[in-house]
Amino acid sequence: MRHFVFRTLGQAKRLVIIVIGFTILAAGVAMIVLPGPAIVVIPVGLAVLATEFIWAKKLLVNVKERIERFRKGNGCQNNH
Repeated sequence: MRHFVFRTLGQAKRLVIIVIGFTILAAGVAMIVLPGPAIVVIPVGLAVLATEFIWAKKLLVNVKERIERFRKGNGCQNNH
């Protein structure tokens, strides 16, 4: 019985993390066209999802690299 309770609590925790992560991520994506700090909110949503999903962790690393390139001035320049 104890194993069942701990397993159920673990699944409930995972579900809460997934719902919160996707909600934050959806708000960030909406902020791309609506007013708001999408560049901040999207990585936060990915960070929450990265605690449960490998794909989110890889995407978060990619987003961080793009932001860093943009901050250094290489993100918007054409090399022609």
